[in-house]
Amino acid sequence: MIKPYKDKESSKKEQIRSMFNKIAPHYDLLNHLLSFGIDKIWRKNVVKQLKGLTAPIILDVATGTGDLAIELTKIDPVAVYGVDLSEKMLNVARKKIEKKRLHMTIQLKQGDSEALPFDDRFFDAATVAFGVRNFENLQKGLKEIHRVLKPDGKLVVLEFSRPKVFPFKQLFYFYMRRILPWWGGMISKDKEAYKYLPESAMQFPEGEDFKKELEKAGFEWQKGIKQTFGIATIYVATKM
Repeated sequence: MIKPYKDKESSKKEQIRSMFNKIAPHYDLLNHLLSFGIDKIWRKNVVKQLKGLTAPIILDVATGTGDLAIELTKIDPVAVYGVDLSEKMLNVARKKIEKKRLHMTIQLKQGDSEALPFDDRFFDAATVAFGVRNFENLQKGLKEIHRVLKPDGKLVVLEFSRPKVFPFKQLFYFYMRRILPWWGGMISKDKEAYKYLPESAMQFPEGEDFKKELEKAGFEWQKGIKQTFGIATIYVATKM
């Protein structure tokens, strides 16, 4: 199990909370800067997978600073519930939501993806953007999402994957191993955080392996959609 701070004995969950609390003030800047803004397109593509739902109630797990939750309001949901471990990330999200006057639609809760504070079969859809690799127990987190979804509810996950084609594969590995840790660490003042983020992306069970994890948790696989030469993948599944 990869943890942000390898010299500490605390659990991955505790370290993830601490890490995001530390980098929250710089997170949005670095997220858009280090992805060259492409992450905004990826989030829009996540929302496209939920178009056609009528007045849905949506759960956004690991909502962070709320970018995907805000994007989800464009399909006119009844409500979007954003859950995250980090209170400081949620504080950033609250400011953005208030500024956009979306506080009547988006509800934020500090909470654990492996013990979601919602009733069974409550949501029509759920999303996770760049969050499942931070779950301490991937299966437990996926099963919790399955629990709170209605029958036939849709899950859409956006996560990093590893390009397979030259030269994008080589460029991706160089960027993730050399550029991102240095640049992110310099701006955020937390070098370990920006070593962990690419390391966790490199070891995430992508593609067919993640499909198996979804099916093991009780989901029915629909499709995987590669983004930007395979740098990221959108996974779509439904509750059986």
